[in-house]
Amino acid sequence: MVEDDKYSDDRIRAEASETIRSGDDIRQRVRELTLTALQGRRFDRAGMRGVVRAVTEGVASGAEKSRVDMRSAMAEALTGLDLALRTSAEAGSAALKQLSSTGRNFSDGELKQALANMRKLEEDFLNTVGDVADKASAQVQPPLREALSGARRAGTATGKQVALTMAEFAQRFSIASLDATVAGLEVAGEMGTRFAALASGILSGLAEALRPPAPPPPGPSGASDDSARKQ
Repeated sequence: MVEDDKYSDDRIRAEASETIRSGDDIRQRVRELTLTALQGRRFDRAGMRGVVRAVTEGVASGAEKSRVDMRSAMAEALTGLDLALRTSAEAGSAALKQLSSTGRNFSDGELKQALANMRKLEEDFLNTVGDVADKASAQVQPPLREALSGARRAGTATGKQVALTMAEFAQRFSIASLDATVAGLEVAGEMGTRFAALASGILSGLAEALRPPAPPPPGPSGASDDSARKQ
């Protein structure tokens, strides 16, 4: 997939930064931004890590120039990120079910590879945020680390969704088998092309369903409320 400016890291950072500076509905706006960015990347770990990093860097940068309550803003931003990644995990789970049920030459090896990648989503999410926190300013670092610690202790919505997916396919593979696949993927592993394409399509549908409806356009000049109600 060719990345255009709409999904570039710089654009994502700028929009995340502006979200924090405005201080308005941080959780929802970060979730929408993250979902939009994820739709512009390949459905794989590298693409998701890149989006998480860009959003978190933008959040950290915007917080330095904002008067919002830093602890609350960091917690809300991480929750927004988490909710977006949970939707990605839902899309991945739905894609796996479709491919497994149709039997279109989707091998156990491909299924195992996709499951192993999904199993790392929560870890990738938290570790990427941690990397950004380590490089954040002295002002931002403590509240960002505090929000991250809270997410690690309580568990994430992403992790819970992944656990549900693993439980559904648990009878097919042993834990040791999946662990071996994860280790192999550290060297060279991508989610299969068919799985990534299907999951991306499902993610777009889920993201669209979650997007709040656009406000109705203003009526024609001079139209009365009474005439609008009669439509």
